[in-house]
Amino acid sequence: MAWSFTSDAPIYAQAARVIKLRILKGDYPPGGTVPSVRDLAQEAAVNPNTMQRALSLLESEGLLTTQRTAGRRVTEEQERITHLRREMAETVIEECRSRLTELGYTAEDIRRIWKEEFQ
Repeated sequence: MAWSFTSDAPIYAQAARVIKLRILKGDYPPGGTVPSVRDLAQEAAVNPNTMQRALSLLESEGLLTTQRTAGRRVTEEQERITHLRREMAETVIEECRSRLTELGYTAEDIRRIWKEEFQ
């Protein structure tokens, strides 16, 4: 996922979301290291303090751990990653269902459209 920031949320939260998506997709595998604060900040074109805050947020969520000599690592708890991935998928599906309902589609219409799109 590319680094693209909007004005609707703090940049650190948006950066944390990009890293979280990378973890959930497997770009940063369980037990694997995450690039340094400086490297991520440079890649995202943000201040290192902003990136530090994003990584701290992910630590508080249990997705990252810090080891003094080895830097930050992705949690090895595969169940946690699987759960968060499923939770995010359910959120996306609910947002989609809600928006389609606002457009006047019924549950049956939505199922039909979904089936047509993913067959």
